[in-house]
Amino acid sequence: MENSDNKDSLKRDRRDFIKTTGAVALAGAGLVLAGKVIADSGSGDTETGKLTTHLLPKLPYAYNALAPYIDEETMTLHHSKHHQAYVDGLNKAESELARMRASGDYTLIEYWSKKASFNGGGHALHSLFWSILAPASTGSLKGQGGIPPEGALLQKIVEDFGSFENLKKQFSEAAIKVEGSGWAVLAHRKSDNRLIIHQIENQHKLSSFDETPILVLDVWEHAYYISYRNKRADYVNAWWNIVNWMAVSKNLG
Repeated sequence: MENSDNKDSLKRDRRDFIKTTGAVALAGAGLVLAGKVIADSGSGDTETGKLTTHLLPKLPYAYNALAPYIDEETMTLHHSKHHQAYVDGLNKAESELARMRASGDYTLIEYWSKKASFNGGGHALHSLFWSILAPASTGSLKGQGGIPPEGALLQKIVEDFGSFENLKKQFSEAAIKVEGSGWAVLAHRKSDNRLIIHQIENQHKLSSFDETPILVLDVWEHAYYISYRNKRADYVNAWWNIVNWMAVSKNLG
């Protein structure tokens, strides 16, 4: 069913969401994301350092706004349950690490460090994922989803991939062939000013640190299974209809 918020409210939520975007370090991984993870910084203890309370970001659109490409039930569960679990897990892990600093007992440092990295990765990547999606622009609908890139972003894509179609083909194949659960990523590599595509295993085991993700695609089964079952390729191909290339362009800077 349609979200009860009116159009003006959705526009305000979208503006508020976009205002929060910026660079943020992916917890435990040394990777900078082009989408700020919304959080409140607490005062913390002077002996253990500040402790952040991470928050689930609001979506800039209704749960049913991306249909039929991503259905309402999937969006509701994905955002309010799965993403919320990563937020809760990150808060818990960082709280336990602070507790270790206070007690001096680091017996479980490996366990909680991995938890911080895994949940921090999930929180950061999902926050970026929501921000680069938009309702499709089809028929009378005037959403930003699916409108091809232009300007500096398109020029950079052609420079590094030969054509926009080449980018789409390589990115789709990378996403479809992620082993198990994970993400496909389009990132800007700083050292040679190149756009690159790679795969992330799960959401915290990364292949490169010298990069800023500007476009990500979640291929965990919870992102598509209700509508697409085991047909990941169908989900990936449909997803291009809701990519907001204007947001991606802003991420590139």
